[in-house]
Amino acid sequence: MGGSPELESPSPRLTSLLLVEDLMDLQLREHDFTQVEATRGGWCSDRTITLDRLFLPLSRVSIPPRISITIGVAGVGKTTLVRNFVHLWARGQMGKDFSLVLPLTFRDLNTHEKLSADRLVRSVFPHAGETGLASAALTKVLLVLDGLDECKMPLDFSNTVACRDPKKEIQVDHLITNIIRGNLFPGVSVWVTSRPSAAGQIPGGLVDRMTEIRGFNEEEIKMCLGQMFPEDQVLSGWVLSQMQADRPLYLMCTVPAFCQLVASVLGHMHRNRPGLQDAELWPPRTLCELYSWYFRMALSREGQEKGKVSPRIEQLAHGCRKMVGTLGRLAFHGLVRKKYVFYEPDLKVFGVDLALLQTAPCSCFLQREETLASSAAYYFTHLSLQEFVAAAYYYSASKRAIFDLFTEGGMSWPQLGFLTHFRSAAQRAMQAEDGRLDIFLRFLSGLLSPRVNALLAGSLLTQGEHQGYRAQVAELLKGCLRPNMVVCARAINVLHCLRELQHLELAHSVEEAVASGGLARLTSPPHCAALAYLLQVSDVCTQEANLPLYLSQGVLQSLLPQLLYCRSLRLDTNHFQDPMMELLGSVLSGKDCRIQRIRKFQRLRYLICKKRERIRYGSDTIVDTEPFLQMLSVRTYCQA
Repeated sequence: MGGSPELESPSPRLTSLLLVEDLMDLQLREHDFTQVEATRGGWCSDRTITLDRLFLPLSRVSIPPRISITIGVAGVGKTTLVRNFVHLWARGQMGKDFSLVLPLTFRDLNTHEKLSADRLVRSVFPHAGETGLASAALTKVLLVLDGLDECKMPLDFSNTVACRDPKKEIQVDHLITNIIRGNLFPGVSVWVTSRPSAAGQIPGGLVDRMTEIRGFNEEEIKMCLGQMFPEDQVLSGWVLSQMQADRPLYLMCTVPAFCQLVASVLGHMHRNRPGLQDAELWPPRTLCELYSWYFRMALSREGQEKGKVSPRIEQLAHGCRKMVGTLGRLAFHGLVRKKYVFYEPDLKVFGVDLALLQTAPCSCFLQREETLASSAAYYFTHLSLQEFVAAAYYYSASKRAIFDLFTEGGMSWPQLGFLTHFRSAAQRAMQAEDGRLDIFLRFLSGLLSPRVNALLAGSLLTQGEHQGYRAQVAELLKGCLRPNMVVCARAINVLHCLRELQHLELAHSVEEAVASGGLARLTSPPHCAALAYLLQVSDVCTQEANLPLYLSQGVLQSLLPQLLYCRSLRLDTNHFQDPMMELLGSVLSGKDCRIQRIRKFQRLRYLICKKRERIRYGSDTIVDTEPFLQMLSVRTYCQA
């Protein structure tokens, strides 16, 4: 699903990378989907660098970077970028300063317990002798480490013992930290690719250059569809219109792998029109509905392999449930342990039948890749597919589990049942600071939706199963929105879960209040979370977050973390006193702030003047004043 490497003609977005100063809190602590949703599919950065200058000095007085990191959310094309670069280097079209490029993936490195620096080189060039290793140390060498987020051991730069002997075998994670620190191969350039959250393991002081792969823009989404359906422009246009009909899903299509997944489902359904029974379930409106259609597409491919034009889903139910039970346990426990790549020992531990992996449905979810150590690595074709299968497993296993599924038997409960297990999943998702269970919880909620239940009845789900819990689950989710709670990504994810559940009353009530000007009376934590959710997904708020409302200071204060990611903010008819003005100023000066313009807010001009006056008299009562004024010099906050 990630697509084949674009070796002949790299995509324009892969030949121009964003220059990044450092990682934002949103990137370090939030799920990849949350990052895309909060930023509406794109980061605000005007500084770019072409791929052919990635390892060159940026000015006459600077030196080439030794440690370079390229970040990007799952499925954005990091591995494709690396393969393109290596291919172009081998053809002499890029990276001409390097005499040798050593491309390695953490999928390869995970197959070793211990490794020396010399063996690391030989793993790429097995026939390199001592002279070859010696010359590698002298020539200009680039060591590529692709996929830091897939490293089986977290890097610990604080407690790693220094090693300068290239022949000494040490733990792989210790080897990597010593190479990055410069204790080993100090003259070698190192290029690391990673999802943003994992890149934070490397101390910023060791990083010389950080870049980011941008996702698709609207034109590139169209180009992607044109490449997927080259002989049918009508189909390509129809798929695009279906994508654009649902803004939250369309935002995610800026991620190439997700765009291809959506397009493959829509294209399949266009060619195989849903029957009368499924007509009411089309098109998919939520994330879980989309993946449920993907699941059905996988089943139909198995039927076609067996020579059946229109296979009956009921005939495939046994094999389907076996697949989810097998792959789902692997997916779920991998998710809990932050494990995204699996090897044959892992498959044996979780009882995965290797023969099952050869079936067509499995190949739609799990891919196999040979490593340099002549063993196979298995990984879900996209992180979201691992989360969907994990949720399906948890949903099914919760019927009979007599212990907490997250602890694998560590604690049994006197009161069992689906609701108890769902409560456990919701609590753990809310407590996970990195948001890694957010999308899992969305899928788990979505599996309770009547539409999803109808889609998967007879194949994955039992008709009507757990439907009696829908109202209780909705109340349980809303109960996660605690009083005096700042509206964080976890809270907004609860609203996404309610949408997956098809429980829309809370969001609709806030939406109506916004339209009628009656939001001032809706100030509870659930209502604040719903407003923040609407700021992200509403078509009206896409260009400008319009809050012409008499919001209290407390309500706006709770929304400030989410207002960071609005490009334009409108705050007319708000009359905030100085403490609130100070908070707004600190938000505007924050490195995460993407607000380009605040309209219809005369008090902000007063605040600017007041800050300048206090600076002139040397007052120390204002914090972050200088960054705030520096940002004012390059942004137009006060457009009337």
